[in-house]
Amino acid sequence: MTHDFATRAIHSGQTPDPTTGAVIPPIYQSSTFVQDGIGGFRNGYEYARGGNPTRTSLETLVADLEGATHGLSFSSGLAGEDALLRGILTPGSRIVMGNDVYGGTHRLVNRLFVPWGVSLQTVEMTDLDAVRAAVTSDTTVLWVETPSNPLMKVSDIAALAEIGHAVGATVVVDNTFATPYLQNPLQFGADVVVHSATKYLGGHSDVLGGAVVTSDDEIAEKTRFVQFAAGAVPGPMDAWLTTRGIKTLAVRVEKHSSNALALAEALVGHPKIERVYYPGLADHPGHELAARQMRAFGGMLSVKVAGGASAARQLVESTEVFLLAESLGGIESLISYPSEMTHASVRGTELEVPDDIVRLSVGIEGVDDLVGDILQALEK
Repeated sequence: MTHDFATRAIHSGQTPDPTTGAVIPPIYQSSTFVQDGIGGFRNGYEYARGGNPTRTSLETLVADLEGATHGLSFSSGLAGEDALLRGILTPGSRIVMGNDVYGGTHRLVNRLFVPWGVSLQTVEMTDLDAVRAAVTSDTTVLWVETPSNPLMKVSDIAALAEIGHAVGATVVVDNTFATPYLQNPLQFGADVVVHSATKYLGGHSDVLGGAVVTSDDEIAEKTRFVQFAAGAVPGPMDAWLTTRGIKTLAVRVEKHSSNALALAEALVGHPKIERVYYPGLADHPGHELAARQMRAFGGMLSVKVAGGASAARQLVESTEVFLLAESLGGIESLISYPSEMTHASVRGTELEVPDDIVRLSVGIEGVDDLVGDILQALEK
């Protein structure tokens, strides 16, 4: 029997405790596991860096929700990206990446992998002809982020997968903004999906984590080896908190999405807003594509503030319900200034974010409160 996403988010990998019957599986707060004789591991557990039942529950859950065979969890989203790339890149490899991605992802590749001998090229990922020109026979990885951070560009996953596979590249999609509830890149031909589980998966701004999911056995094996050998794994409490967050992912993302759409519509045409970047708006260049490959349009939006950098800074420092902070995807609404916060590391590069851009992570508070808060902040 095939179950609905919301049902699977609550039950997949979540077997009640066989000893006590506890509905919620316990937190296995243990670093090591007794052996029944040398090498006699119970259910494969030996040492917590290699595996822990609480972590296994999370990994099973995330894999199921993305329609994947393998799920691996990490201590942060960047730790997961690092393990994946170390598993599939070698000196001489080449990675093609969108020109609007999370600053930390670009920093990871540009500052750690490029000095190691990996080449990096950025490209406008929504321009398929430009991608075709950039992706050559020596391309190892095509890295896609859709919707992108922070300009909310929407890329055609199926078309990009076809382009990447034509030259033998591994196609990776960062699905953090969309979440597996809204979008499943593997269904469109991607090879790997990555998440910052800190964001919508955890959903409550109280845990740091990452995930890599794939149905490619070789990629999974290589990534799992780095996971074990380097050890950037989540602790049991982090894994449990992330699993708990995922249980309400469907209902949360529905509310995030409806609130964000209402806020975006309220800001369109405002005299102090030059442009609203949100794929749920009919005039967004990626609107029709987003409608085809996403269930709804998500809780993230950005705005271009009239008056430039000073007005943008004034806006982010004048809200009352929206909290000025980095990160996103929590139940509370956050506002940030990417140029000096989440994307400070890409200033001076092709990925530099204009200094009049403000990014909003729209939470699940009352929508009238959220709209009213931004409107009053704009008046200041």
